[in-house]
This record gives sequence, C-alpha cells and structure tokens, in this order.
Amino acid sequence: MTKLSKRVITFGCRLNNLESELIDNQLKQHSIDKNIFIFNTCAVTSEAERKARQSIRKIKKENPNAKIVVTGCSAQIDPNKWLQMKEVSNVIGNHEKTKKQFWKNFSFYQDNQLITSDIMSIKKDKTDFTGLIKQNSRYFLQIQNGCDHRCTFCIIPYGRGNSRSVSVDKILDNVNEALQNNFKEIVLTGVDLTSWGKEFLVKGYSLGFIVKKILSEFKTLTRLRVSSIDPAEIDYELMEVLEHDHRLMPHLHLSIQHGDDLILKRMKRRHLYRDVINLVNEARRRRPEITFGADIISGFPTETLQAHKNTLKLIKEANINFVHVFPFSSRDGTPASKMKMLRSELITRRAKEVRDLGHKNKIKYFKSMVNNKQKVLIEEGNKGYTECFSKVHVNGNILPGSLVDVKIISTNSNYLEGILL
Repeated sequence: MTKLSKRVITFGCRLNNLESELIDNQLKQHSIDKNIFIFNTCAVTSEAERKARQSIRKIKKENPNAKIVVTGCSAQIDPNKWLQMKEVSNVIGNHEKTKKQFWKNFSFYQDNQLITSDIMSIKKDKTDFTGLIKQNSRYFLQIQNGCDHRCTFCIIPYGRGNSRSVSVDKILDNVNEALQNNFKEIVLTGVDLTSWGKEFLVKGYSLGFIVKKILSEFKTLTRLRVSSIDPAEIDYELMEVLEHDHRLMPHLHLSIQHGDDLILKRMKRRHLYRDVINLVNEARRRRPEITFGADIISGFPTETLQAHKNTLKLIKEANINFVHVFPFSSRDGTPASKMKMLRSELITRRAKEVRDLGHKNKIKYFKSMVNNKQKVLIEEGNKGYTECFSKVHVNGNILPGSLVDVKIISTNSNYLEGILL
C-alpha cells in the first residue's frame, strides 16, 4: 500500500499509482470535499484485497464522518462486494476514475451508488495524463492499458479490459512535457506493455518501434526505461535499440511466472523455459551489463516438486538478479481457481525457497558492483538507482532528479552504498 496523499490510498501496480496522482489532482482542481478518502484497489491477490478492506475500516474508525470511495481493479471486477461494506459510500469503475469530466460532476452523485461501466467494451484509451509532474525523479508514462491474453491465473483483464494503446502523438507530447519539467528518466508503463500498437494495425508498430521513436525524437532525454514485459513478445527492434542506444536502460523485468513447461502451458503462457534462456542470452550478448528481474508464481495448482525445481533451475541458469515472488492466490472466475490447489503451507515453503534464491542472486550481483563507478539518478535524500536498477545510498544530501557519478564502496542485503566522485 502506498499513500499519494492523505486522501488517495493506493494498492498494487505502478499504473495504479499514476492514476491515483490523476485522481488527487482532480480532487484539488474541483475542490471536492476534503473529508473524502479514495481507495484505489488491486485484484492481483486476495491478500491485496484483504489489506484494502483492513485499511478502509481503519480510516473510517479514525474519521467516522469521512466519505469512503472505492475504485481500482478489485472494485471493477466485483463492485457489489465493496459497496456492501458499511464503511463504503460509493464504488467507481476503472474507466470512470481517470476521466476528468467524471470528477467535475462527482458532487452530483448520491451515496450508495455503483458508478461503473462495462470495461470490456472500452476500445480506446483517452486518459489524459498531462500535468502529472510530481513523480519524484522518474516520469512514469502510461502508453498502454488492458490485456488481450487470458492467463489462467489472472483476473486483471476483467478489471482493466482489453488492450488499448496510447497514440504515438500523445506519447511524444507527454515525453516533451516530462523534458520541459527537467525529468532525466522516463519509464514506459502499461498492463501488457509489449502489446502496444497492435490494434492500430500499422506495419512495424511494436514496443521497440515506440522506444526507438522516443529516443530519436528527443536527443536530450538521458534515460528511458521499460517496465514489466512479456518474454514472448520482445521484438527485434527493441533488442536493436538495447544494443545501439545506451539511453535505453540495461534492465528488463520479465513476466516469466514459472520455469516448468507443463505449468507454463497450464498457465496459458506463450513462452517456454528455453525461450527465457534464449532471450536473456541474446540480451546479454547485445548488452553485457544488463540485469534482469522476474515475476514468479510459486505453488500453482498441480505444481510437482520437479516443476518447482525447474523454476529454481531457470532462475539460476538465467541468472535473474531481482526476483518478485507471488505465492499462488486463487482468483474466483479464473480457470486456475477450478484446478486442484496445493496445501497452503507447501505454497508458502516453495515461495520462500524461490525468494531465498532470488535474494542470493541479488547479493551476488551487488558484491560484483563494489569498486565500480555508476551513474545514479537520485530520487530522494541520498537514495537513487543505477542504470541497471540497483538501489544505492549515496553519502550526503543531493537534490532529487540529480544524475551523479558514484563509486560503489560496499553493499548490504537491500542496497548498495556509494560515495560521490
């Protein structure tokens, strides 16, 4: 859970945080009652929903006269579940929450209303993210929303709708705004980022195309980064840019999910073990310093001991530096929810084994960085990130947004320590 302000409380992904900033701006712009709290929920796991409910009850207890409004993916998927909470006044859909006209008219809505639309019928993304310039040192730019794929464990397409891409012109306008506000790094984000441009039916449109377009149009942009991507859809042009334009940061976070081919098929993923190995090897050939992160689900239904071991083997062989582990969480309405579940204690134990291996890989990588010189983009105080997305604590206080040369002098389990050069 993160708090954008005292009034907008956010759970889940980076895109939710970006949308929460938009909501916060609208609350201020339209002078909406200060005694209102907006909960922007996540539906990835049941734990995320549990924490949201817990936070709602806590806020209402502390502010008995406050109006509680719930939005986000969980609210879109099952709005009645949230409206039934006695603490909740209104439930707003994912489409509505980003519309400035909606917030302009918000005061006309009565309590106990569901204000949602059919997210699957939304064909175009018209969200206007201009003016969101309070993003610390990195500018997060949404270029895509929704997902056309139907992985058997995932409920998110029903919260976000089908894939919709932001137009090239709109993306370039947002990049220009970021540069006008002195951002040195832009992060491209979306629900299924590698599907950007497909519905435009323009030959050559791909994630690699728009990355190359941004870098060619804006020579003064210092750093461009992509958020989580699907290893099944990384295109040739993206690999070419990775090799030849070092302003594209050498870190890829891959939505791998598992290391066993049979489990991957049951997940309805579109890659296999060998595809991940081929991808990381090719990326390292083109950009030797590159690091990799990965999302992994432990304890998927029917997962055998050998299947679990294959995930551990993949993390070792691919040398994944940063592992984000999700113990399997059954989501009602997904095919995986009808499969035979593993015991919860077994899921927890296997998730810990994956997490421990990921931590070991991270520490090994951190140790290899000691005595190296790195460019660090400062986010706040003395904390920032290297090009390979390693967190660094630097001696002294530095203005957020500064890009500084740092020598790495030591490491601990969570971050690198460096001194200014």
